[in-house]
Amino acid sequence: MTTTLPETETNPETTEQTSDDRPEVFHYVQKDKIAESAVMGSHVVALCGEVFPVTKSAKPGSPVCPECKEVFEGLPPGGDDE
Repeated sequence: MTTTLPETETNPETTEQTSDDRPEVFHYVQKDKIAESAVMGSHVVALCGEVFPVTKSAKPGSPVCPECKEVFEGLPPGGDDE
């Protein structure tokens, strides 16, 4: 039996901050939850299990949570919704 996982955003979000207010690492979260969290302030759950409100978006080359990256790389490739 095959199950389909919810679509996961490949643009990570962050929770941890450095002393100069830059994110230490960004987390992978469900794509459809990012805007809702940013607008409504609701919390999202990252692939690693971290729970937080979305406050910043990652730029290319930003550091990614190692646990999120490991889980993401273990997911089957996405595809058409059938």
